[in-house]
Amino acid sequence: MHPTFTRRRLLAGAAVCAGLLAPLTTSHAQTAAAWPSKPLRFIVGFPAGSSPDLTARALAEPLEKALGQPVVVENRVGAGGNIGGDAVAKATDGHTIGLMINGNLTIARLLNPALRYDPATDFAPISLIGVAPLVLVAPASAPGSDARSFLDAARAAGSKWSYGSPGVGTVGHLGMELLKARTGIAPVHVPYPGYPQVFNALVGGDLQLSMLPPALAQTQIKAGKLRGIGVTGSGRSPLAPELPSLLDAGVKQFNLEIWNAVVAPAGMPRAHVARLAEAISTIVRAPEMRQRLFQQGWQAVGSSPEGLANRIQADTRVLGQIIRTQGIRVD
Repeated sequence: MHPTFTRRRLLAGAAVCAGLLAPLTTSHAQTAAAWPSKPLRFIVGFPAGSSPDLTARALAEPLEKALGQPVVVENRVGAGGNIGGDAVAKATDGHTIGLMINGNLTIARLLNPALRYDPATDFAPISLIGVAPLVLVAPASAPGSDARSFLDAARAAGSKWSYGSPGVGTVGHLGMELLKARTGIAPVHVPYPGYPQVFNALVGGDLQLSMLPPALAQTQIKAGKLRGIGVTGSGRSPLAPELPSLLDAGVKQFNLEIWNAVVAPAGMPRAHVARLAEAISTIVRAPEMRQRLFQQGWQAVGSSPEGLANRIQADTRVLGQIIRTQGIRVD
């Protein structure tokens, strides 16, 4: 959990022991009720029309109704979302939040020690919004009748096979490195500018495997252009229900998902964080929002701040181990 956030919770507990619960609770309730006092800025580190942008805009309208103030989505694009992350971390207006992807909140500084914000200390977690597994895909003509036999073929091929990702340090890259560590396969990494180029290389036979988001993968699998091998989650996913998990296929200790979440600057008052968390989790869990997020390729969650903090810690631990073991850095 975020250290600042934890200290505040401990201080609140100390106040209870000192018999100060009533005035503290009343004060916080009054503060939360009076906030926000002006429009809320909702920063997204990716361009308009991207998956994070679509999620933020889906949340903005119902959040306006819940808070009684306009919610303005602002795109601060660049550096894989880290420019937006830095803008959220440095905000001091008390009315800024951010829609972040998992990499920005977990491994960004492990990949780039020169990053201008620290995911571990500069954010107050609010709510985990949606999760999705990646889909291990291959060309339609790939060998093997199922996931196990495909991985056997990959082991036999060794470094003769190549896999693609949308760049060094992306979850697609780290997920494949984790799969290599868990299975003994050894395909060579080929980074591309983005998923469209990865897809074209797979179809053209330049790559033998990759991990794609389910929305992109399912479209191409259904079109017969790619073959789905398995999903990277802990079990079958409603986002790709016909595919087994790699755990089911015998890959031990393998559970990897992409996700997005809402955070605030670490200095935002606890009462404001709590109000945002309650509003956003309620919005995300509503049936209409669940359906909207599902259409965008996400399983809706709507967690507490503690739930998001736990997820950040868990993924940082797993992916951080791969980064350290493989010596991965983003210049």
